[in-house]
Amino acid sequence: MPKNVGGIDRILRIVVGAALIIWHLFLGGPVWAWIGVVPLATGLLNFCPVYSILGLDTNK
Repeated sequence: MPKNVGGIDRILRIVVGAALIIWHLFLGGPVWAWIGVVPLATGLLNFCPVYSILGLDTNK
């Protein structure tokens, strides 16, 4: 898997993903907040399959 997520994109994915999961776990957010696993994982792995399909790359 080539890295295609970087910089601010990566930071935003990690923050938003973690915030959604914390919202659900500790603040009683809705079950759909588990979708935060996706941006968290793509931010931590520096790889987004959708970016790969679309030919995008934010990793410098």
